[in-house]
Amino acid sequence: MTTRHTRWERTGADEHVAAYEEARAALLLGQMVHDRRTELAMTQADLANRAGMTQPQLSRLESGGATPTVPLLARLAAALDADLDIAFRPHNSAAA
Repeated sequence: MTTRHTRWERTGADEHVAAYEEARAALLLGQMVHDRRTELAMTQADLANRAGMTQPQLSRLESGGATPTVPLLARLAAALDADLDIAFRPHNSAAA
């Protein structure tokens, strides 16, 4: 016997949204690293050496293909002559 769907559901939608947000955050972080590096007229090899990583690792990070650990972020900040600012801030809420 063949049954028909009486209702279509989007399964896994929440997981897709979470994955999209993670990818977006990785891309934004990579762009920030790239922008600061180019401001300092550094090559990827220069920054990678200063941060204790390889150039391919830095390339993956700048392209959003890697998520760095907090210790690596600290090393990158030091290598980029920048402050690392990690904070939890409440979401903006509409005034009631």
